[in-house]
Amino acid sequence: MADIAALLPLLPQVDKILSSEGAAALMAHYARAAVVEAVRAELDALRARIHDGAVGDSHALSAAAMLAAAEIRLKAAEAPRLRRVVNATGVILHTNLGRALLAPSAAARALEAAREPCTLEFDLERAHRGERDDLVEAHIVALTGAEAATVVNNNAAAVLLMLNTLAQGREVIASRGELVEIGGSFRIPDIMEKSGALLREVGTTNRTHLDDYRRALTTATAMLLKVHTSNYRVVGFTAAVPLAALVELARSREGIVIAEDLGSGALVDLEPHGLGHEPLVAERLAAGVGVVSFSGDKLLGGPQCGILAGRRDLIERMRRNPLKRALRCDKMTLAALEETLRLYRFAPHPLAEIPTLRSLTRAVEAIEAMGEIAVGLLRPALGAGYVIELVASTAKAGSGARPDLDLESRALAIYSSARSPDETAALFRSADPPIIGRIEGDRFLLDLRAIEDPQALVPHFS
Repeated sequence: MADIAALLPLLPQVDKILSSEGAAALMAHYARAAVVEAVRAELDALRARIHDGAVGDSHALSAAAMLAAAEIRLKAAEAPRLRRVVNATGVILHTNLGRALLAPSAAARALEAAREPCTLEFDLERAHRGERDDLVEAHIVALTGAEAATVVNNNAAAVLLMLNTLAQGREVIASRGELVEIGGSFRIPDIMEKSGALLREVGTTNRTHLDDYRRALTTATAMLLKVHTSNYRVVGFTAAVPLAALVELARSREGIVIAEDLGSGALVDLEPHGLGHEPLVAERLAAGVGVVSFSGDKLLGGPQCGILAGRRDLIERMRRNPLKRALRCDKMTLAALEETLRLYRFAPHPLAEIPTLRSLTRAVEAIEAMGEIAVGLLRPALGAGYVIELVASTAKAGSGARPDLDLESRALAIYSSARSPDETAALFRSADPPIIGRIEGDRFLLDLRAIEDPQALVPHFS
């Protein structure tokens, strides 16, 4: 092993490395500041390895070796962290994998808005400043029966804006059984506290009665809040107050608003497709709810946003709230949302156009037929060391939407005597693009419900 004291003085200076052969070519591809940063990082790492006795000779200390190592660092640092993956988990709206996929036309509209000037806040007809809400409001009104609508950057923001505008400094009555927590530690009581509204809990976790709400009413009451428990179900000895009874109670006291956080944002009834009934925005508004909030990137199948629909006077109050500007959507979100809503409103078969709805309603026979093709593609790609079987599977909607709904599906079960399921999963994640499946027992599964092209399941390695 070479002597540490002899090697350290041989470390080249940064300037010497940057003036050596090959440095100009590297700086033609990368910014000078980035190259300098990578070279310094490599010098620090090499110095540490020398102290650890991990450098045996001076070859690694040459300027050429340093530039080669710096280029490896630059390539790794330059690689995008947000990457395309193949979602074969069986969770259609996978929060960690980006939730809803946009319809191709919605993605194209978002790209167009990003690349070209657009009418984000410009009224072409009258040639003066327009309003962002005008891009989508007419579609939301037509699809839900609301008097007016506004959009913010996610449903948590919608709930915050609604509570802050309509109940700041006053009481909001909500059932204990509806004080939900969703992913990322979003809790209704926490949002209510930040909004300035005062939470008044009624009932118990599993049973709440109309008298609980009635006894809680005071002159300080501003709102009765319903929260759709879209990410869990309480079963057994339970009781909940029908919406009609709450609407009647709210109307019995002047100035009390009844509002609902629907969360998942279903615009069409999926029950005819065997998926059970999810409360529709239009149903809740027709039943007398003053304002409904819901997500754009769950069952609606659009971009991440929060939509508020309901009475015109309530929506207008929220538009005037300074928080509205802080929570507003950007042009790409609005372009994608407008196109998604246009498909709902005008396309003859929106369930075929919107990827989320298409995945939810696919016939299991079609999934199985595609699975047989996928088996034939994967066997030669993986080689003789793997066994691949087409098996029954259960998929989920995901992202807090319909937790009680099991979707019949099919999956590729992949076994290897040489690799554990974890090792097989890691192998597929190392593909380009990474293929994300799930492990059940001793099997690695690639669920097919959200996969439309069997070629997507064939791993490619760089």
